[in-house]
Amino acid sequence: MISTRSNGKVAVALVAAVALGLTGCSSGSPDSGSPAANGSQDAVDAALKQGGEITYWTWTPQAEEQVAAFQQEHPNVKVKLENVGTGNDHYTKLQNAIKAGSGAPDVAQVEYQAMPQFALTDALVDLNQYGFGAFEKDYTASTWASSKVGDGLFGLPQDSGPMALFYNKQVFDQYGLTVPKTWDEYLAAARKLHTADPARYLAADNGDAGFTTSMIWQAGGRPFNTDGRSVTINMADPGVKKWTSVWNQLLSEKLMAQIPPWTEEWYRALGNGTIATAPTGAWWPGVLASSVAEGAGKWAVAPMPSYDGQPVTAESGGSAQSVLKQSKNPALGAAFVRWLNNSRSSIKIFLDTGGFPATTADLGSAEFRDKPSEYFAGQKINQVLTAAAGQVAKGWTYLPYQLYANSIYPDTVGKSYLNGSNIDAGLMDWQKALVDYGNQQGFSVKAG
Repeated sequence: MISTRSNGKVAVALVAAVALGLTGCSSGSPDSGSPAANGSQDAVDAALKQGGEITYWTWTPQAEEQVAAFQQEHPNVKVKLENVGTGNDHYTKLQNAIKAGSGAPDVAQVEYQAMPQFALTDALVDLNQYGFGAFEKDYTASTWASSKVGDGLFGLPQDSGPMALFYNKQVFDQYGLTVPKTWDEYLAAARKLHTADPARYLAADNGDAGFTTSMIWQAGGRPFNTDGRSVTINMADPGVKKWTSVWNQLLSEKLMAQIPPWTEEWYRALGNGTIATAPTGAWWPGVLASSVAEGAGKWAVAPMPSYDGQPVTAESGGSAQSVLKQSKNPALGAAFVRWLNNSRSSIKIFLDTGGFPATTADLGSAEFRDKPSEYFAGQKINQVLTAAAGQVAKGWTYLPYQLYANSIYPDTVGKSYLNGSNIDAGLMDWQKALVDYGNQQGFSVKAG
């Protein structure tokens, strides 16, 4: 998972690139004439047998080892691995290559939030033509749905990020806090902790677009709806209001640490107990282990609080791998994607290096589920996280220009966090900007 905060030249470049890409967006659903989901994998098998060379763009830490293993199994295929940057850097370069008509890789990592944007600009191959629809049973429902746009399948899921509540058990024990099962209980615990020690906070400044959309998702909000080029945005639907009813109180009562995420100060605060919880995705243990060494043995994980105490969560982050239409050998690119995210040898590498899977077989494996975590003081954290993977609320969709939406978030909702004002007002500012932008790009966008 990467931060959705953007600023300066990177944000300007991304917005410009995305705008240019969307201007050429075709009407209707992407690749509406694509083959059926039961297409044959014969072309993929033949391409793999024949061999060749492909280029793969990704930022995943497992990629180098996975590529080496693939080439060992298939020595007639050469994979040129490139990390062109994470997040905005990656997408800006990818969008620029797409617009230029050359320079794009054969295979690229695409986060679920970005999938609609690249699919709707007709940049990705519909993998249904290679029979990849047959793999649906191998993945969680939420990641499979996030890899589809309309009837098209534009990537195979690699990882998932079902949300859970990560909390500093040492702080909870010290201040007699009970792990909250509801958001009302979370709010009460936040008050209790900050009253006992004004230097400590249960929550942090999460003025981050990805966090906001995931929290709205969990609350039952569905603010983005797309049908071809028709888009409806409603940042005041009941689920949105349910989330802001809690977060506005945290903000107005100054119960959130004003420490921007993904900064050195933030990592220190997580390590020394200044920030005592993180409601976030299942990839979080890797972040703690690699960046918050001081927190080792202090942290634990529990299910996400909900609004009625019943288990429900959302996804936060996660990616698929997609084949670009610019590829001169899309069948070989698809063969690599199939191996990368649907072979035991590749998935084992992914798991052994800290990845959290999207594959149901691994999520249901006792070996994976019951493995104790040294960082989390021996807790079998995957028992909580795999349970969360089956509790993701259905029906969520992203905007077909979500990357742009994320890039302007700091200028709208982000200001609510900075000045302690009402989040609902910031969300309405965000909505207005997104409606205006979408209409400028040729979509038919209205406020819900």
